[in-house]
Formats: sequence, structure tokens, C-alpha cells
Amino acid sequence: MVNRKGKITDIVLLFPALFISISVVLIPSIQTIYNSLTSWNGFAAEKTFIGFANYLEIFEDRYFHIAIKNNIIWMLLFLTIPVCVGMGMALLLLQRKRSRNFLQMIFLVPYVLAPVVTAMIFKNIIYSPTSGLIHFLNELNVGLDLKNPLTSREFGIIAVAAVDMWHFWSYLMIIYLAALRQTPADQLEAARLDGANFPQLFFHIYLPNIKPTVHLMSIMIVIFSFLAFDYVNLMTQGGPAHYTELLATLAYTSAFSERKIGMASAYSVIMSVFGLIAAFFYTKASMKEERD
Repeated sequence: MVNRKGKITDIVLLFPALFISISVVLIPSIQTIYNSLTSWNGFAAEKTFIGFANYLEIFEDRYFHIAIKNNIIWMLLFLTIPVCVGMGMALLLLQRKRSRNFLQMIFLVPYVLAPVVTAMIFKNIIYSPTSGLIHFLNELNVGLDLKNPLTSREFGIIAVAAVDMWHFWSYLMIIYLAALRQTPADQLEAARLDGANFPQLFFHIYLPNIKPTVHLMSIMIVIFSFLAFDYVNLMTQGGPAHYTELLATLAYTSAFSERKIGMASAYSVIMSVFGLIAAFFYTKASMKEERD
């Protein structure tokens, strides 16, 4: 009788979360998958089923290949630069006791700024060739002829990613710092008694203890990289000549500019597949760590 009441209680407690997951995640996901197999403008009462025609058109589109390349570049940049900067700053703050909280607050300022504010700062103050930092450097007459990197086909996506990395690294710093502070004190003390220096402490004590956090944040970065949208939309709108397009910007253009909801849904499904692949590898790695 007690077990039966416990099961009923568990079901009652799980119901709100289950209801939200089904209504907000599962049902819209099924609708998106179905829409990706149709030709629909978002207003017509009926949807024309066309099978995988949207996907075939996407895979043959040169802008899709540019977007995939840019998303991969975005992912590789975020898996290296913000991770290294965030980890390095977390290690530095770990050594500071008195000023740690103040420095955390200062470093978090870029992260708490709204994306539109950050984008405008870089677009008008840093990258602008007429009134920004680039203009100032060109005015020094030191042989530099700098251009606005946002107008470059080769470096435009890197220039936009740099803005998001400036915004994102401090978030990683806070996560890594919280994980580093959970390292068992007895392990650190034993290593210090054995004469270990700080690099040895990091690679043999700190890093093994925070490995699950590093894995989780790496998977989240991969997922976020294929969902990136706001800074490209705010700063370049996919230009010049579509060379800074991402999967999300192509989906946005298809849905709201071209009124191709089926095509936009197909892009969304493709983005979700990359996220599911990343989640699969994280789950597999977590299961391996539990077995070990």
C-alpha cells in the first residue's frame, strides 16, 4: 500500500514537467518534422506534402554549404579560444582570495550586456573604419591599411565570432571556477607535500576532478555553435554575399523573408540533428566515466 501511494505521488510530481515537455518540446518537434516535408507559406489552410524535396534543395544550395562551413568554424573557435581564456582566468582567480568576487563581477560585465548592445559596441566603436578603433589605427599613419573585417568574405565570420567569444568567455570562467573550487582539499595538500608545482597540480589533480564539467561545457558549446544566430543577424545579416551565413540565419530568412516555412523547418531539423549527435557523444562519455 505504501509503495502504491509512493508511485502515485511520483506520478503527480512528475506530471507538470512531463506535461510541459510534451506540449512545449515533443509536439512542436513532431510538427516541425512534418512541416519540413511540406510546402507551406505559414498562412495557407492546407500544407502540400512534398516528401524530402526541401532537404534535397537544401543540400544542393551553395549557401547551405557555406553555412555548414561557418558553423564548423564557429564551433572550432569556441572550443579553443573561450575555453582556454575562461580556464586560464579561472585558475588565476582561484589563487586570489580577497579580490576574487570583485574581479568576477568585472569580468562578467560583457556576459550580462544584451547582445544588441555588444553588437553595436563592436560594430560602431571597434570595427568602424570611419569612427572606430580601426579608423584611429589608420589615422596613426604607421603603414596600416585596416578595413572593416565584417565586410571581408574570408574573415567576416571570424570577426562576428570574436564578438560572441568576448561576450561568452566569462561565463565559462565562472563555471570552471566553481568546478575547480570543488576539488578535494586532501588531494591538493598531498600533492603539495610531494612537491608538486602548479602545472602539475592542474594536470594531475584539478583537471581530472573537473573533467565532467569540461565535457559538459564542450558539448554545450557544440550545441550552441549550431544554434548561433543573434550576432550574425545583428552585425552582417549573413553578408557580404552570404559569406557569414549560418544555419540559423538561413532558417530565419526562409521563414520570415521568403515565407517558406517548410524549408525553414528542414533547416531546423538539420540543426537539431547536430545537437542530438553532440548529446549522444556526451551521454556515451558520461556512461563510460561512471563505469570507470
